Amino acid sequence: MSETSTNHAPATTHQDGAEGAASSSSAERSLRLLSFIADAGRALSLAELASALSLPKATAHRLCSQLLEHGYIVRDVDERSFAVGPALRKLAFDALSHSTVRGLRHAVLTDLVASVGETCNFTTLDGAEVLYLDRVEAPWPWRLTLDAGAHVPLHCTASGKLFLGTMPRERRARVLGQLTLSALTPNTLTDVASLRADCERIARQGYAVDNQEFIPGLVAVAVPVRDAGGETRAALAAHAPVARMSLEQMLGHLPALQQAAERMTELL
Repeated sequence: MSETSTNHAPATTHQDGAEGAASSSSAERSLRLLSFIADAGRALSLAELASALSLPKATAHRLCSQLLEHGYIVRDVDERSFAVGPALRKLAFDALSHSTVRGLRHAVLTDLVASVGETCNFTTLDGAEVLYLDRVEAPWPWRLTLDAGAHVPLHCTASGKLFLGTMPRERRARVLGQLTLSALTPNTLTDVASLRADCERIARQGYAVDNQEFIPGLVAVAVPVRDAGGETRAALAAHAPVARMSLEQMLGHLPALQQAAERMTELL
């Protein structure tokens, strides 16, 4: 009896170890695949993923199927390519929201609101929308309230147009081709030519404005938060009702926004 037990134990341990190694390998491949899709900034085909990650097509297909099932990736419009899914966006948002750096970024926003006197927010690009990462409200009775985690359109918000304007032209053309340019106010740019021209101005001047294009009576200005390589990773924006501050007055706060953006660069 004791000899049987002794001989059986190593076999079980070996099996467990093999299963653990296989699971670890699968997890590592899944993480590499997710990281590659997120970093690409566009939808990728199964062939592209398999080639870039040196995976057999069958393995890449199995990983994509698993990640699709759990919402970490989604099929693109043509259904043959894959993009970042809601589960991965939520994971990224939760990580950003609960990191120790979040408190430091919030302090930058608080200082900016004290300087500008109006609500300021910190946003990033999430697919074809703007994602609010953080915001600090001004102490006024009339204000727009959007919680962290909320999404707003690209084509009619200061942050959204800033992200479009600072994109490489080829990527911008792809994104513009996918957007639905809905008219949310009489000032919303609803044709691609006008929006493209606005993006070119944004690229030259280094900031974007929303002149009552998202909500009637609301103006906003946004500036880029760039990483060490000069790529726009986020945006800082301030907005106010025109009854309290005109767009011209808001533009007078550009230096304060740009200084805050420099502080934010160190907190990316």
